[in-house]
Amino acid sequence: MIAHVKGEITFKSPTHIIVEAGGIGYHINISIYTYTRIEKLETVKILTHLIVKEDSHTLYGFFDHEERTIFTQLISVSGIGPNTARILLSSISPQEARAAIVGEDHNTLNSIKGIGPKTAKRLVVELKDKMMKGSDGKVLTSAMADNTFRNEALFALEALGFSKSVVQKTLNKVLSQNPGVNSAESLIKLALKQLSS
Repeated sequence: MIAHVKGEITFKSPTHIIVEAGGIGYHINISIYTYTRIEKLETVKILTHLIVKEDSHTLYGFFDHEERTIFTQLISVSGIGPNTARILLSSISPQEARAAIVGEDHNTLNSIKGIGPKTAKRLVVELKDKMMKGSDGKVLTSAMADNTFRNEALFALEALGFSKSVVQKTLNKVLSQNPGVNSAESLIKLALKQLSS
């Protein structure tokens, strides 16, 4: 198993990067979450997970341990392949994914391409306990609080006439840029600035 790859980024896009290490260029598939964190870097130590199939060996890369842990938990669920897991982690952050599953937030899960009501239910049933054990109480409470603010802000901004998909992307961006946001009101104000610009 390749645990990580460390080297120079010779190619970078929101879906994959090529990292040169020891004279070999590794093609590594990534999520938008990881891309936003390595976008300005020239060298990187990227955590990896190798998926081996009969006709391919595919590397998936992650900025941090939490994202990799959630990815491996997601692909352990029947009906969730690596690409669906990557789409999920591109649509919402690892912390939001954990909060949605632990908080049984089916609406957030259903809003992600490739995840229908049955799959969302399966994710909650199979992963809720694992994800609760996988993080300390503090992280979980914070993630669940963020999720509550996020949902309140989403409903409010939709009521103002913004489309759900645009609002979700904006909220993800605002939350990643402002981790200290602690109320729906603050989140709505920050999102409105982005939506109006």
